[in-house]
Amino acid sequence: MYLVAIAWGYVALMMAAAEALSPQGSIFGALVTLLLYGVLPLSLLMYILGTPGRKRRRRAEAASTQADAGGHAAPGPAGGLAAEREEP
Repeated sequence: MYLVAIAWGYVALMMAAAEALSPQGSIFGALVTLLLYGVLPLSLLMYILGTPGRKRRRRAEAASTQADAGGHAAPGPAGGLAAEREEP
């Protein structure tokens, strides 16, 4: 997933550099090229490709919330037992 994004970003960056260094090009044109061919499509791609991970996290969070419906902290390694308190 990240390899495609890195390659896409590299190509968009090279297109923007060619636009900026061209005799007919401009810095503004390079920025627009970078934005429209690089940043916006990459952000959309990363959002779409990240959907399964967000779903997985949401399900895991919901499962941990349902397992502890009482609102108490989940038992830790000691089995949820508190330490013995000594009176002074």
